[in-house]
Amino acid sequence: MRRPAKRLVSAPLARSTLPLQEQLYRRIRAVIATRQLTPGEKLPSVRTLASELGVARGTVDATYARLAGEGYLLSRGPAGTIVSPELQVDALPARAVRDTLKLAPEEDSGAELRPFQLGLPALDAFPRALWARLTARAAKRLSGGALGYPAYAGLPDLREAIASYLAVSRGVLCHATQVVVTGGYQDALSLMARLLLRPGDGVWFEEPGYFLARHALETASAQVLPIPVDDQGLDVEFAQEKAPRARLAVVTPAHQSVLGVALSLARRQKLLAWASETNAWIVEDDYDGEFHYVGRKLPALKSLDLADRVIYAGSFSKTLFPGLCLGYLVLPHSLIQQVIEAKRATAHGEPVLGQRVVADFLSDGHFGRHLKRMRGLYAARRDALASALRNAFGDRLEMTLRPGGMHLLARFPDAKDDVDLVRRALRHRLLPSALSAQYLGRTNDSGLMLSFTNIPEEQALSRAKALARALGMGAG
Repeated sequence: MRRPAKRLVSAPLARSTLPLQEQLYRRIRAVIATRQLTPGEKLPSVRTLASELGVARGTVDATYARLAGEGYLLSRGPAGTIVSPELQVDALPARAVRDTLKLAPEEDSGAELRPFQLGLPALDAFPRALWARLTARAAKRLSGGALGYPAYAGLPDLREAIASYLAVSRGVLCHATQVVVTGGYQDALSLMARLLLRPGDGVWFEEPGYFLARHALETASAQVLPIPVDDQGLDVEFAQEKAPRARLAVVTPAHQSVLGVALSLARRQKLLAWASETNAWIVEDDYDGEFHYVGRKLPALKSLDLADRVIYAGSFSKTLFPGLCLGYLVLPHSLIQQVIEAKRATAHGEPVLGQRVVADFLSDGHFGRHLKRMRGLYAARRDALASALRNAFGDRLEMTLRPGGMHLLARFPDAKDDVDLVRRALRHRLLPSALSAQYLGRTNDSGLMLSFTNIPEEQALSRAKALARALGMGAG
């Protein structure tokens, strides 16, 4: 007998490093996709479910809103929330949902580093001794006042250092007062979504695109509008035809976050013109713009922004290490005070010691030298892994090297189910990412995203062969 919907959804959440909202979201999607909840079936009320799970009502409310925005649920006001009666359950990727749950075990977001894991810089090459000295020096220099609550916009010295660095490195000319320090990119995007968007506002979003950024927008009840990406980046003309009155565009113009292509100059100009003409905003996620290995890199989109419509988002997670949990925004002048007020309403600012160390790391010149070393290291590791993959897979592999970025995209014409490939790799302690999972809509595009940053040159061939064996495509 099928378990009642209330019990399926309200069973205690497991201990996990995943946020509670993400756990609940995945659970409800899974039970719908596996037909344990059917179209028209009623879910527990927000108040009831929050009480039974022991979580905040806002967590449940945001989860329901996110699922409603994706078409899974339908809110009927006082009558409650139901599974959308128009949902075509047969068309849902049930297997992919179940596999997604399996592919996110607790240890995958912990301390263990696995080969091909995305989102991490070369942790083995980080200057730990230097960082320790700077941290000790910064701790000794903390005055009594610095031990109080930090400034909402960030440490003034860090804001100055970021502004100076961006002017030279990325062509972004800004004043320190335009820089606001955040808890990382997710924090920054969530902040801007809350400030700029009303429920239902349209957002141009790259398809495929960074799934955590998409989740941040969905949590803000935005209407995420998938815009195709081709060899020139986001298709701005398509976006203008489909949703000319969107409120926001979120782009990764230096190296598109999944496919690695750069947004062409012509499309950059069209995107800026659209924002200026419609009073829309653009969030430029420049997460790895520094890591370009072939030819000249394009300057930041913000450097072309004459109408002051671009919100430039940077992070130290990819350039230093994610454990810092520090990022920053470069804001249009008209948004500075609004953003500071929004931060004041929700947080006390970011920890001072980490900001102090990063400020010294930048101003003393260590940051520039570190990035120069990393570019050389990544170029060598990228080429070594690409060569090793070709050696291990032969003609079973299709791969195009992009001029920059921190991962390779490998496609396997004879293996279309990339989620299944990831599952096989996980059994062998390898952690690639499925390309198809980066799409909001249904897709036939499949492949594996493989980070090369933490694979030394001398290990490239053994790692590539291990992946081939795990996928059942090689025995060497």
